[in-house]
Amino acid sequence: MLPLRHVHLSERMKDSSHSAAQRSHYDVFIIGGGINGCGIARDAAGRGYSVCLCEAGDFASGTSSASTKLVHGGLRYLEHYEFRLVRKALLEREVLWNIAPHIIWPLRFVLPYHSGLRPGWLLRLGLFLYDHIGGRKLLPPSKSLNLSDDEAGKPLKNSFSKAFEYSDCWVDDSRLVVLNARDAADRGGDIRPRTKVNRAERVDGVWKIEIEDSLTGVTETLSANVVVNAAGPWVDEVLKSVFGRNDARNVRLVRGSHIVIKKKFAHEKAYIFQNADDRIIFAIPYERDYTLIGTTDADEGPEMGKPEITPEETGYLCNMASEYFAEPVSVDDVVWTYSGVRPLFDDGASKAQEATRDYIIRQDGGEGDAMLLNIFGGKITTYRVLANTIMDEIESTLGARQSAWTADTPLPGGAFPIAGFDALVDEYVDNNPSISRELVTRLVRLYGTRAKMVLGSDTLGVHFGHDLYAAEVSYLMRHEWACNADDVLFRRTKLGIAFSKAQRQALQDFMDNTENSSEILTINSRAEN
Repeated sequence: MLPLRHVHLSERMKDSSHSAAQRSHYDVFIIGGGINGCGIARDAAGRGYSVCLCEAGDFASGTSSASTKLVHGGLRYLEHYEFRLVRKALLEREVLWNIAPHIIWPLRFVLPYHSGLRPGWLLRLGLFLYDHIGGRKLLPPSKSLNLSDDEAGKPLKNSFSKAFEYSDCWVDDSRLVVLNARDAADRGGDIRPRTKVNRAERVDGVWKIEIEDSLTGVTETLSANVVVNAAGPWVDEVLKSVFGRNDARNVRLVRGSHIVIKKKFAHEKAYIFQNADDRIIFAIPYERDYTLIGTTDADEGPEMGKPEITPEETGYLCNMASEYFAEPVSVDDVVWTYSGVRPLFDDGASKAQEATRDYIIRQDGGEGDAMLLNIFGGKITTYRVLANTIMDEIESTLGARQSAWTADTPLPGGAFPIAGFDALVDEYVDNNPSISRELVTRLVRLYGTRAKMVLGSDTLGVHFGHDLYAAEVSYLMRHEWACNADDVLFRRTKLGIAFSKAQRQALQDFMDNTENSSEILTINSRAEN
């Protein structure tokens, strides 16, 4: 039998009892497996529409895994008068926290007052608006800090004596994408990673769509009433190559880069630092042992490959952080970097940081002609609102079925109270006394109540290093479409930061092993019982 990652998609679906896997026609066809595409697939499937989503690579393998990992309103957007966007995002913070309390949690941000930059009254005004325009109920309000007697002042230079503190949320971005995909599949969606869309054309009032298995090259033709182009940075490229719109030019590609260093401070608060160029950066506790610093804003050329941080960006982030930290940050401190390309709607802004972060939706067709919906821009924080907006457009063409439902329905693993994380860890520790509390906590943070599906194994199996065991890898291959080491180490988890080359290869060898593959070969795209 072929290894799992080389098994053709149709073979993986052959034994599925789920009717979606046997379809050739869908109500809704989605191009792109980032947060927007997977969020729309989840919403549409839950409303009773037949849905197919195709992603050319792995889920969240582009922009959606390269964010600053925040569910936030965007305090700095107030300066650009984006009040509507900020309010929309602020309203979503507690909604998302409530449906995914395992991968989203509250975080306090410390904004040191810099006497040479924005005046104190302006910062207080901005935070007052931030506290009151977004329907905050559970997150604590902003307040002033005396850095001389607060733990947040210890890592900073003595010249910073005053700060402001406010609330936002942290999110494991790539897991948010995969959980939306998982829930979409569980609700009947046909979810196909590593499947490229070659072309689409209108024929007799519907879309005819040619798709191709990215690993084997096998093609298939499907049809759909509505197509949603949620390809992120590739949205214009899809318009050109799939739909023949050779003049498509709608997005401004802006690269955002981050550096990761060894843990810079002991407390669990994050920092937001101002710079003289009117930009800001964050310094955030990351994966227990690290500090995440970012982001940059740099225009990316249209012929983008895999985005990578430049030496200039690394230097910029190190220098800016060093303006605030008592112990400077140097290039030698960097243990990992990542970059992503934001597909911002091209609104003609002169500077990359001034371009709108809001989403724009453009409709093509409808009223008897097959509809195409193109998505430009957007933020992780507002993905669910965007999906609702897309559903309004779909319902106008296909008719309403079920009402909006995603605001109060937990994502997979998230069916526990937002204050119940520690109790869940305690329960799983008691039920698995031979497993360390540290490992159980990490698993619950990633999988929530579904951690028991990993812990329930008779044995955790092969240890690959850094508390990654075969039981978790098999779970990710069986239930979350993981089929290579990078899927596991950098998108389903972030353990890859600490993995050596030899450890990564050992993991890949395990995942390629034909015996292991035959044991865990199941139908990821069908509903789970």
